[in-house]
Amino acid sequence: MSKTRKLALLSILLSLALALHIFERNLPLPMAVPGIKLGLANIITFLTIIFFGFREAALVVFMRTFLGSMFGGGLLSFCFSLVGGLLSTIIMTILYKKFFKYFSIPAISISGAIFHNIGQITVASLIMENFNLFYYLPVLLVSGIITGFFIGLIVKLLVKPLECFFQAIQTEKTLI
Repeated sequence: MSKTRKLALLSILLSLALALHIFERNLPLPMAVPGIKLGLANIITFLTIIFFGFREAALVVFMRTFLGSMFGGGLLSFCFSLVGGLLSTIIMTILYKKFFKYFSIPAISISGAIFHNIGQITVASLIMENFNLFYYLPVLLVSGIITGFFIGLIVKLLVKPLECFFQAIQTEKTLI
């Protein structure tokens, strides 16, 4: 695949991740515990890992987090999301690239969601110098398991159609 096509595809993935991030931020969720999110942008992160690899996925996470904080959220939101997103990306990449025969896509997504929550709680505790925030972790982990499972199902449904799309692009065939 040419560098231009790769850059164009990564730009599209970044745009999708940012759109999902902003949509989710504005989605009113009746949650009693702060910090519970659906993690819709993680669909794009996981797909980027599958089709491009860690470096590209980390770049998409960084840019989505940076631009998302520019559109609202601020510096603290950037720090929480970046550390959680990068930790999640590292874990999902390792599990997908090295241990995929042992873990399903939903299981890898759940692992990513769990580590995203661990990363965010750790950063929040360090910044606020309040380690009592770890009391939120069990609730965040349960929500991460639930949302990670559904995000994983969505990714699983998208992989096959996108494989055909990426294969056509790599062989430079037209899609129509």
